Amino acid sequence: MNEMARILFFVLGAVHLVVLAVGIPVVEFTTKALLMPVLAWWLHGQGGPRLMVAGLLLSTGGDVALEFDGFFIVGMAFFAAAHVCYVTFFARSFAAAGRRRWTITGVYAVVWAVLVVLLWPGLGDLQIPVAVYSLLLTATAVFSAARGVLTGVGGALFLVSDSLIAFRIADMELPMHGLLVMLTYMAAQYLLASGSLARSGGRSPALA
Repeated sequence: MNEMARILFFVLGAVHLVVLAVGIPVVEFTTKALLMPVLAWWLHGQGGPRLMVAGLLLSTGGDVALEFDGFFIVGMAFFAAAHVCYVTFFARSFAAAGRRRWTITGVYAVVWAVLVVLLWPGLGDLQIPVAVYSLLLTATAVFSAARGVLTGVGGALFLVSDSLIAFRIADMELPMHGLLVMLTYMAAQYLLASGSLARSGGRSPALA
């Protein structure tokens, strides 16, 4: 039964990308709203960390809020809370990473600074909220990289996905922008969730 949840996540993801490309707003909204709850259902069924499940459910709030005009800050707040959950969960791995953690931190600090400098002029009134949120987003990338390859790639893809959203806000949209945002976002969340199980045999660590 739990494997069905994972299959459903991939099916919903595929359908969402298709309707996003062809433009069917109702199906697009519905599939997007269901993605993270289904992934949370799968992770919970695997005995996954409660903090990661909470992060996925908070991400649902962000996904839904961002679909409505005027709710961008609300959506960002939901995702910020999700990143707090992720960073808290990955904190133990980061603390145990030794010297490697400082290399990871240095690389991502440079990435964060470059993105802020590049995007700052086009962000308008969202300059401060985006800069603060991006620190939490970067922290997830840093801390998740200390746990393993799956979570590290997931954290990096989350940074890519949300950076693409910031590029859109700054009027620097890329071709197939929406598809790229959702493809990297779905992959990021799945890798973070599945990677959180990698060292615990499917059982929730004591930290969670």
